[in-house]
Amino acid sequence: CSGLACSPRDFLTRRLAADLISASETFKTTQVFWLRTGIVSNRDFNSPDSMVLQHRGWIIGTEQKKCPPGVDPPPCWDVLLSPLGVDVFRPLISDTSPGIGPMSLHVARRELVNITGISKAGTFADVEFTWRWISLNPVGAALYDEGVHYRSTVGFRSYDDGWRVVNEAVKTNQSLEEALRNAEPTAP
Repeated sequence: CSGLACSPRDFLTRRLAADLISASETFKTTQVFWLRTGIVSNRDFNSPDSMVLQHRGWIIGTEQKKCPPGVDPPPCWDVLLSPLGVDVFRPLISDTSPGIGPMSLHVARRELVNITGISKAGTFADVEFTWRWISLNPVGAALYDEGVHYRSTVGFRSYDDGWRVVNEAVKTNQSLEEALRNAEPTAP
């Protein structure tokens, strides 16, 4: 058995599809949560993510009647980490973080659960799969329920060296002139 996942790349199997999806940079990108403290809008303070943090006792908001320019309509909120929130967030914040403004935290990654179907038409295929979020820390566990599965469909295309995940819409049935006009720059 040689090659990727013990499957010839010219035959699209569920195992090959799973390996290609799992290895793609898009799929491997972690979910980022932006921690905002200081003055925030009423909309941001009452967002679903913020409500989870409030419910956990990790953030505290004090209503402000007067809001700075660009934060409207009133009321706005002065958001602080609670002592419990400091304990949760301190290990997640980089020492190189400036400490002002929103801070990005990697909180979850995707896990492929299974391939549920493959529909092939010549050199193109649609692969339906289920996946879920896996938390990387307590914030991810609070925001993303690992029991929830998501269903997605991704396009594949067969090339001379095997099947690849389609990372952009495939332009089919276009003339050479259109193909040249719609060309996109690529790195050498």
